[in-house]
Amino acid sequence: MEISSSSSISCFDSALEYLDWFSATFRCLDCDDITDLVELGVRVLQSFDLYLTKCRRRRRNLETCLEQDEEEKDVTSFRIQNLIIGRMQDLEFACSEHLIHSRLDGLTQIRSELTRFQVAIKLFFETYIKESCINSLLEYYWLRDPELVIDFVDSVSKTLAELPIYCFKHLVNKLMFMKSFIRFAMLRGIKGQQLIDLLIHAEVVAINALRLASIWCLDSDRHNGDVQKEMRLQISRLIREKINPGDPPVRETYIHVLTAAKLSRSSDISDLEKNKHLVADFMDRLVHNIKELLKSCTNILVPIMNQMLKLLEGLRFLTILLKHQEKFKELCHEMKNLIGVVACDAVVVIFSLSVNQIEEGLAKETDLALFHLLKVIKFIRAEVTDPVTSFSPFGFPRTNEMGSMDFLLENLKELEICNEADDSIAFPKDQIHTVLEDLVFLRSFLVKIADQRNWNGKLQALWSRVMEVAHRAEFVIDSIVVGDKHEYLERVARDIQLLRTEAFETYDSTKHDCGAQRTNQKSFRIESKCSTPVLNEALVGLDDEVKTIIHSLTRGSKLLDFVSIVGMAGLGKTTLANRVYNDPLILSYFHIRAQCIVSQVYSMHSLLVQLLCSISSRSPDEYLEIGENDLAHKLYKLLKGNRYLIFLDDVWEIKAWNLVKSSLPNDANGSRILVTSRIQLQFKPDSKAYHLRHLTDNESWKLLGLPLTVVLVAGILANTVEDCWEEVAKSLTSSIVLHDEYCMKTLELSYNHLPDDLKPCLLYFGAFQEDENVPVRRLLWLWISEGFVRKTEGKRLEDAADDYLRDLVDRSLVMVSKQRSTGGAKACRLHDLVHEFCVKKAKEENLLHILHSQSGRFILTGPSNPLRVCDQNTKNLMIWELMLEFPNVRSLLLFKEDDLGFWLLKLLRVLDLRKLVFHVYFPMEVLLLVHLRYLALCTRGVNFIPAAIANLSRLQTFLLRGNNADCFLPKTIWNIKTLRHLWTTNSAIGFMFPVENLEVSPGLDRLVALSLAIDPSSQSLQKTLAKLPSIRRLRCNMRKSREETTRIGNEILGFDCLSQLESLTLRHFCGFGFKFPLNLKKLTLSYHKQPWCEISTIGKLPNLEVLKLLDHSFYGEEWEMNEGEFLNLRVLKLSRLRDFHSWTASSDNFSRLEKLVVDWCPNLEDVPSCLGECLTLEMIDVKWCGESVASSVKQIQQEQIDTGNEVLKISIEPCGDARSSSEEEEEESSPLETESIPSQGV
Repeated sequence: MEISSSSSISCFDSALEYLDWFSATFRCLDCDDITDLVELGVRVLQSFDLYLTKCRRRRRNLETCLEQDEEEKDVTSFRIQNLIIGRMQDLEFACSEHLIHSRLDGLTQIRSELTRFQVAIKLFFETYIKESCINSLLEYYWLRDPELVIDFVDSVSKTLAELPIYCFKHLVNKLMFMKSFIRFAMLRGIKGQQLIDLLIHAEVVAINALRLASIWCLDSDRHNGDVQKEMRLQISRLIREKINPGDPPVRETYIHVLTAAKLSRSSDISDLEKNKHLVADFMDRLVHNIKELLKSCTNILVPIMNQMLKLLEGLRFLTILLKHQEKFKELCHEMKNLIGVVACDAVVVIFSLSVNQIEEGLAKETDLALFHLLKVIKFIRAEVTDPVTSFSPFGFPRTNEMGSMDFLLENLKELEICNEADDSIAFPKDQIHTVLEDLVFLRSFLVKIADQRNWNGKLQALWSRVMEVAHRAEFVIDSIVVGDKHEYLERVARDIQLLRTEAFETYDSTKHDCGAQRTNQKSFRIESKCSTPVLNEALVGLDDEVKTIIHSLTRGSKLLDFVSIVGMAGLGKTTLANRVYNDPLILSYFHIRAQCIVSQVYSMHSLLVQLLCSISSRSPDEYLEIGENDLAHKLYKLLKGNRYLIFLDDVWEIKAWNLVKSSLPNDANGSRILVTSRIQLQFKPDSKAYHLRHLTDNESWKLLGLPLTVVLVAGILANTVEDCWEEVAKSLTSSIVLHDEYCMKTLELSYNHLPDDLKPCLLYFGAFQEDENVPVRRLLWLWISEGFVRKTEGKRLEDAADDYLRDLVDRSLVMVSKQRSTGGAKACRLHDLVHEFCVKKAKEENLLHILHSQSGRFILTGPSNPLRVCDQNTKNLMIWELMLEFPNVRSLLLFKEDDLGFWLLKLLRVLDLRKLVFHVYFPMEVLLLVHLRYLALCTRGVNFIPAAIANLSRLQTFLLRGNNADCFLPKTIWNIKTLRHLWTTNSAIGFMFPVENLEVSPGLDRLVALSLAIDPSSQSLQKTLAKLPSIRRLRCNMRKSREETTRIGNEILGFDCLSQLESLTLRHFCGFGFKFPLNLKKLTLSYHKQPWCEISTIGKLPNLEVLKLLDHSFYGEEWEMNEGEFLNLRVLKLSRLRDFHSWTASSDNFSRLEKLVVDWCPNLEDVPSCLGECLTLEMIDVKWCGESVASSVKQIQQEQIDTGNEVLKISIEPCGDARSSSEEEEEESSPLETESIPSQGV
């Protein structure tokens, strides 16, 4: 490759192209570091030479240009080009010699040439790009022309972007802000002398940024932490002194341009329309400036925070408006110009702010300017949006309409009460009261016509109009709460009054009174009294297939092999595979088992995380930020040397296997891959495939493990009065089990027979991904926040929601995939076809719109105006771009890591950002969403919640995912009286309540679930717990920052004041004693480190049903259970108790025991033989224990069989020689990896 010397551009580009080729060709040299350095040096020289070249060309047109100055610049530029051309020719020659002659010393020569190149660049930097030379250059030479300055800033930014440390990326963002500022000023008609100071300033900043890049490149210790710290300091200094407006001369330069831009009338509106994206880009960068300023504040006054958030929201609104082609075109000339003026005012306000002002109070002048700015933005918004006309008549959900009406009325009543208590709010209370009364009347009218409307078109039309106006009223009133116009309410109130009159006349004419209660003649709710069935709990028939598949998995070639189960949807492939996967023979044969659900949408990351979680029981949150390569290495390391079984469920293409195969070692030890698929896939030429047959008639009459359609019909009949069975039969055909279309018809029938309250609950499953195991608690909390769960006298909302889920399970529409130790479902999921039905039906009923692909968002432009949007697979939801057309979205659920841009609709009630991670800062944008009931965020390193959280006065659930630090709550948290769930998915951390003025703080009377971090030394625990009288589920952690040395005697922590507490988890309370409430049902202890003699306190709890002793919770070799202890215990789990050797007990201790789990207790000798006399025992699960434990469990099972009890099942996973694998897995696991039902259940 020949290095051109014809021009500076071709010279540098040719050099960079050759270096890319060199890196790819000579990997064996192991000199990537030097090559990268040379490449970076070339890029810096390219930008520097560009400046010299452009400057020279510009100054040649000026009479004041001195000839010797030009000569000096030309010489410098010539030296740069000569350096690049000469050194590249030498490097190219050395490479050619080696490739042609293949001489060994050729590689040495190549290394030498690279080193010489690096030294030459370093010498040039030290001679010509030192600070004195830069200052001299800037004194005599200016670009001045805006386009030349922009080109130079672009070149420098591109160079800095190649540098591998983050602080340079931050500098790039600042340079891009300056470029955007220049573009904006030019668009506003600023040119000539008015622009000169800004252009000169930009040149100075860019040249100095280039100098810092050269310093970093020539420093041989650049990877040293101290060197990088010093570079960060220098970059921060440059930003602080030359870019940010904190320095008075810098601010004066900016303000001078902004003032001229604001007053300018020479800007061409047509030019603005063509280049409005430049204004949008400028506003985007202003938003980042505000966020950056707010992040640097440690304690922001709530009123100022609210003003800042409104400014952020307003600027984002204008950004969206500028990006929206049709909406912007509709604006008048004056309004378009006003947007430019607002941008100028916004910059002036932002540049006037400082950290001190935000923390202590704004200056009067700044405060007035901000107040005026917010009013102007509000005025523009009011001209653009109309909440009444923007609401499509098709925009409201048509599922459980009466439930929606009740939810609306309940909200209006709460709103009326809240605003009566706050006279400071300018609120149309009388109008809202009138609307409420009219809607209550209309609701009673709907009850009376509920049955008649199905065959009366006039009543059906009236019903629809009532529902539409009710939703309009809700939207308008909620908009008023966030500051929109009151006059919209008058229009809606008038419509409601007219409907009331019409309804009264209509009802009077019908002369029918159907009573005030809604009925459903075909369906009724049955209180379930049986235990919740678990997915694949049993399988009827296909016994021969089970044996055949087990034989294929445990016999034959020692090489890694495949066994596939193939069949149509709903036939029972997964059920059969799970039966095989959990068979005792499989459990004993394979050292490690792992499974994952693939489905049609998958990623390498998700597959690896599923497999790792199924091995280690860790939460998926712990793997969020681990790269695919690292995950693959972890999995490979765990499986290496072990005989393993991998179960891949619902595979649609070979590509899914290709993503994970490199993570699965082939040790020729009999490892196997078990696959289920609707189509036969050829994983290897001789791999076995079993085509699942249909059940015989005799098998199909049994009620477990049936194909989907048979199960659905059974679910319908079980919940339908017998008089209507014939009608159900007429809806079915004899061949119904054979085709997907008939299955869908059966699902439609099953759906139609559901009570109205259950319909939205079922369809909401469409918001989750296909085959996803949905955490039940999160699901129920979402149902409550969405208003699906009706209040029932004497029953908590959580219990009512649980009943709803149980009902759906009983109807065979929902499958329980994981059970809780206390009974009930911990996770659930839908069959593929049921999920497909829910997605389609939810869209038809306008309950939920699901975006599956990036193009899916454009479907929203139809007549439907969805209230709930779920993004499952789009690269970027772009909801911030669409908000002008769809202002009604109330629920937003994201399943991707992409950024939103970050626009949030102000009327949101449910916001779940799932994997969108916020590092070290809390996203303050959410604090303006005053209607939020459910907020789920994923954060890292956030250690406090802003005081403005109190704005969310209706918040019911606050879920913090993945955070790795205890989080301090503000004093204002006590004002959110609606809070029900305050939870973290990381079981090792929790929320810290403020301890100041606890005596006068209001209590959180509705809070039922809490992740709490405490410092027992503060003596505030009792006072805090006294403010939380309704807690039922508490996870409590010792603060991570607390030192271990300040324990005095036997300190007692009292939880006995929590009279409703049912489930308690305690971690890291080494050395403390406890007082427990007598009604406690479940207790989990980790890192408690108490002697076994202290366990009697727990054993005496009269209602304790579940006990989990995990991770060194007790120490000592012997546990001797005393008489009269644990009389009601149903579930006992012992895990990672390394000192535990001997365990003695009597049959009285296990009079009600149903399940025993012994996990990673390597020194335990056996389990008590008296368990053989326990008549209630159903399951013993042993993992990673000694052979003697396995033998004692088998003996207990035999004793049970001998006494006629064949119910007991045992599961024994690798014992004895597999202990080393268990230890390796424990080392791989983080300290957070304890049994954390809460962390995985949300």
